[in-house]
Amino acid sequence: MELLGFGATGWGTPLLQGAMMTLGLALCTLPFGLLLGLGVAMAKHGGPIWLGVVCGIYTSLFRALPELLTILIVYFLGQSAINTLLAALGLGIQIEVSGFAAGFVALGLVLGAFSSEVWLGALRSLSRGQSEGAAALGLSRGQTFRKIILPQLIRTALPGLGNNWMALLKDTSLVSAIAVSELMYMTNRAVFATKQPLMFYAACCLLYLVMAILSGIAQTMLEKHYNRGQNLARA
Repeated sequence: MELLGFGATGWGTPLLQGAMMTLGLALCTLPFGLLLGLGVAMAKHGGPIWLGVVCGIYTSLFRALPELLTILIVYFLGQSAINTLLAALGLGIQIEVSGFAAGFVALGLVLGAFSSEVWLGALRSLSRGQSEGAAALGLSRGQTFRKIILPQLIRTALPGLGNNWMALLKDTSLVSAIAVSELMYMTNRAVFATKQPLMFYAACCLLYLVMAILSGIAQTMLEKHYNRGQNLARA
């Protein structure tokens, strides 16, 4: 157990640092992916036909590609494309894309594709009469969306978005392929250094389980918050 300690010879600190990196990457990616998914869903639901077609291609592509392949494409192709563009502009500089940034973009694109389907289902469940009633009360389209549509969307979509979050939390392990020092990367380093795979993979499982339990508690609290009006109406 000394190997899991926090002393000079222990791997406890690196594992916790990896867990914090995992959680940080997931939390940074979450708002980007959810907002992207919401925008795509709204474009599909009520946007121009051509925009709906473009969004459909985007969602089909990133739902079909393996997440690891998406990460590798963004990391290598994205860096090459940026440097090619800079060279074409005659700036004469080279930019190296960090693994964290590439993971953020790649996982955000994947989350946006999957969450868009959840948002779209929630949008289609709402009655159009609510928007008409809000307009009759003199509310602008922005006020209608913020005060009437969005809270109902969140309430309806929360279970599906919670599943998307859990998938995102696990998918962060894939960025170890581009040397991001998240939990899986640090666990593999510990295994290679100590030749104790059972111990460290068990510790890794425990840390992921803790994050999953905390996520479940947070989701339950959010669902209670957004369902409070429904509970009053039933009473």
